[in-house]
Amino acid sequence: MSAAIPPTGHPLSPATEPQKFINRLQQSLADGSFGKLMLGRPLGADPTLQKLLARRIVLRGVDHLSLVWRHQTKDITKNLPLPEAVALIETLLHDSFHHAHLVTSGHDIQLALGKKGQWGLRIGKLAAAGVAPAAPAAEAAAADDDEGRYLGHDRMRQHALSLDTPFLAELGVTDAQHRLVPAMARKWRQINKFVEVLGHAITQSPLAARDPAQPVRVLDFGAGKGYLTFAVQHHLQAIGRLPEVTGVELREDLTTLCNSAVARLGLQGLRFDCGDVRSHAGANGTARTDIMIALHACDTATDVAMHRGITSGAAIILCSPCCHKQLRPQMHSPALLQPLLRHGIHMAQQAEMLTDALRALLLQSAGYDAQVFEFISPEHTSKNKMVLAVRRATPLPATQRQALLAQVAALKAFFGVREQALETLLAADAGTTPQTDAAASQDL
Repeated sequence: MSAAIPPTGHPLSPATEPQKFINRLQQSLADGSFGKLMLGRPLGADPTLQKLLARRIVLRGVDHLSLVWRHQTKDITKNLPLPEAVALIETLLHDSFHHAHLVTSGHDIQLALGKKGQWGLRIGKLAAAGVAPAAPAAEAAAADDDEGRYLGHDRMRQHALSLDTPFLAELGVTDAQHRLVPAMARKWRQINKFVEVLGHAITQSPLAARDPAQPVRVLDFGAGKGYLTFAVQHHLQAIGRLPEVTGVELREDLTTLCNSAVARLGLQGLRFDCGDVRSHAGANGTARTDIMIALHACDTATDVAMHRGITSGAAIILCSPCCHKQLRPQMHSPALLQPLLRHGIHMAQQAEMLTDALRALLLQSAGYDAQVFEFISPEHTSKNKMVLAVRRATPLPATQRQALLAQVAALKAFFGVREQALETLLAADAGTTPQTDAAASQDL
């Protein structure tokens, strides 16, 4: 439903550029042409505030704007009926932001405060101006593949999740009518891709033969806002498994937010704890974990998560590495590769490849089938690599294990690497020291 937007009461002259911008905003909300709104260039005492995003939603049958104050490490959301939201935006333009960008179905409208303290308003027509509104967002998203290319409605991609899945609306991926929120299209694709990867891994793992009555215990470290954690719980229930899913997140405000959503939805077998991979009680190796997940755990925290998964007997370990800081300072350029690696960007990429190659070899040596692959297109996120390890049904022969560890030692020797975190942790468990092979570089 549409709500009438009365004139706002802020004491701005009707002739000012900010008021013209607000008038355009009111008009777009009234005629249904509103697309998205962003306020930028914040001023004030909080240096972590980056911007304000606004999207239209429906709550209990009433149109609202969902306002999200985006900070460096958190988001703060406030949902307001349209008249209140417009009045607040007008005040924020006067007091808190120096730039605003409104996109409607026909126009691109930008308001900015110049260096001389004067507002400038630019109104540009979009190519689609004057034509029928675009297809609903849900249809548009369904017609895009994971690379963002249009496939046409006769080739709509089949997603692992349905848009009417309740947690999607609760987390703001869809609106109250289960339509995909345009700004969440990339997150929607990421969630579906993750569920596809996890579902396939389950069918290839020892979990496939387990009695469905036994719970599947999942630890998700760095759960953030819980998009993927909710998806894991939903998928396990959908395939007839009993989920015991725990999302672990350092930021207490996010765990509180997620637990409140769990309570509202009445979900069983899902909770969120405050903590990290090094300290959380569920990751100390004394309790069984069936699926260990760690997405974008910084630097060696990914190694710690992999180690926790191995020691707790996880059938599946899913990690999407973040930064790779440990190996880069240790590495030198072998003589043959110096023309290639003298470029900083190439050395950084080599450090990333070497880090994840060593992790995959070490996971294999611990009894897993491991692979490294692109999780989702780099246009959606630069952190798009995933390391997937599925525990083998039969133990790895000792000769194969030693051969894998020899490869680890050879790669380390070739690049001058002295220490790798996952190898160190596994060696400590075995009461040994990491294998070295000073001559291994001659064989590569």
